[in-house]
Amino acid sequence: MRQWITDAIGAFTELRPASQDASFRRYFRIIYPDRTLIVMDAPPDREPLGAWLEVRTLLEAAGIHVPALIALSREEGFVAMEDLGSVTYEIARQQGIDPGRLFSEAWSALVPLAAVRPPNAWPHYDAQRLGQEMDLFWTWLVGRHLGLDASSLRDRFAGVFPALIDRALGQGQVWVHRDYHSRNLLFLPERSPGVIDFQDAVVGPASYDAVSLLRDCYIEWPDPAVLDWLKDYHAQARAAGLPLPPWPDWRVDFDWMGVQRHLKAAGIFARLWHRDGKPGYLGDIPRTLGYVVRACSPYSLLAPFGDWIEGEILPALVFRKP
Repeated sequence: MRQWITDAIGAFTELRPASQDASFRRYFRIIYPDRTLIVMDAPPDREPLGAWLEVRTLLEAAGIHVPALIALSREEGFVAMEDLGSVTYEIARQQGIDPGRLFSEAWSALVPLAAVRPPNAWPHYDAQRLGQEMDLFWTWLVGRHLGLDASSLRDRFAGVFPALIDRALGQGQVWVHRDYHSRNLLFLPERSPGVIDFQDAVVGPASYDAVSLLRDCYIEWPDPAVLDWLKDYHAQARAAGLPLPPWPDWRVDFDWMGVQRHLKAAGIFARLWHRDGKPGYLGDIPRTLGYVVRACSPYSLLAPFGDWIEGEILPALVFRKP
């Protein structure tokens, strides 16, 4: 990689790790006397670049601030790109940046992002994909991490998961980033936010990305503010012609989509530890499942499932730290 950078761009002063990633990709910051760049190392056998490149082009055409492409080697899996800095929304919050400003800018990017028209053959969320994502919760968190009988427990709540899938597929379908959250949005002096980690985008439920940001697995925003910000996005998205229902239905869509997404996320966090040796996400599981408990509470079909997570799963997590 060092040799490729030198050959493709020029000799550099320093190369250092830029960020961690939950995938097999690695990111490095290249230091030059007059600028910095980011290099992504995406092993071609595990993280092929095709989707990243195509999504980047689509988002750039929609006016969204994605990193400019500087140099590329598909065969080796190297991409040199514009450095959008290191002030993620997570860090911006710690620095005291006004959250209202952060969300206003996030919605200004998300509305055109959701309106992107991908190629006809682009992957869609379907019942199988949504179900497989929730299976991560049972396989990796309930079964592997906690050592419980995942099969019998899943049968106990068998009616919950088809209902979550039906609700998701019944929503208006839009272009979905899938990881539109505080670690993938960069606060910038101009054209904020910068949007990264977009390669897994699919066509899917209209509430998905709003859930990702407002019920962030890494930041817990105050509930009253979340409701106000959700209303703001709902109004802007409907004004732009996106297929969102009236507010009462949209609020339910948001809650039910959150249950699906956070079951997936909790399972992925456990898998990152047990399969990939990355324990750093285990501490985010209680927050993530806490969202599930709260989202389930108002709905008679979901409430028993939320009660079970609150009463049995969350207490068990304290005994399963690495």
